Amino acid sequence: MKIQRIRMVYFSATDTTKTVVRRIGDQFAQTWGIPVQENDFTLPAAREADIVCSADELAVVGVPVYAGRVPNKLLPYVRDHIKGNGTPAVAVVLFGNRDYDDALIELRDVLGANGFCAIAGAAFVGEHSFSDTLAAGRPDAADLQLADSFAQDIAGKLDEMEQLPAQPVAVKGNTPPRPYYTPRNAREYLKVKPVLRDTCTGCGLCASLCPTGAIDPQDVRQYRGACIKCGACIKKCPQKARYFDNEIYLSHKRELEEKFTRRAPVELFL
Repeated sequence: MKIQRIRMVYFSATDTTKTVVRRIGDQFAQTWGIPVQENDFTLPAAREADIVCSADELAVVGVPVYAGRVPNKLLPYVRDHIKGNGTPAVAVVLFGNRDYDDALIELRDVLGANGFCAIAGAAFVGEHSFSDTLAAGRPDAADLQLADSFAQDIAGKLDEMEQLPAQPVAVKGNTPPRPYYTPRNAREYLKVKPVLRDTCTGCGLCASLCPTGAIDPQDVRQYRGACIKCGACIKKCPQKARYFDNEIYLSHKRELEEKFTRRAPVELFL
């Protein structure tokens, strides 16, 4: 198949998904000497328009894993507004060291229903949005080397392919996907939001970074929408002013950090 352009499409609140999608996409671009177009749909304004890919593009589509699946707040946009036209795709998910459960197969199947054919899939590991110790620093150099070799293998496959396969790549997971993973006291957990230290300067960066527009830009101590606990406002605050103090949240965080300290492997499907 002759690919004319690489399309990078991703949601990435703390930049881990972006790092992997860009690494894979850039490797394709270098291999074939073709241009790249980037569609970052992390912020609300970016989700006001459709993303439409053509048959001569290769789409690298990445999302984080929340509770073992494509995040429920993102799923409607991915399902209804990211569209292909017989477009080959690489489905990528980023999980925080616990498991990606059914997120990859869900993303693959949603893309398939939208005019894409996933010819490859990958589950990479990124530093958990809740923690600076769980999968700390990942994706790291070893992960990115895997991303490079993965892209090279896919490029070789596409160079030999005359047309898209009848079926998408086989990946791990269940169809239909299982319910979202739920922590104890899930109903109360969902209501939890970060609080602020006195070190907050009111710069407004957190409000500008919030993927759901939940933080009031006029008063960053106030919320005007749902917090999805993506970690952007905590990890990117220059004053380290925003944090969680709720015991339900902290108990869940401790449980994850205690149970999943191993180096989770990257899983690739081609």
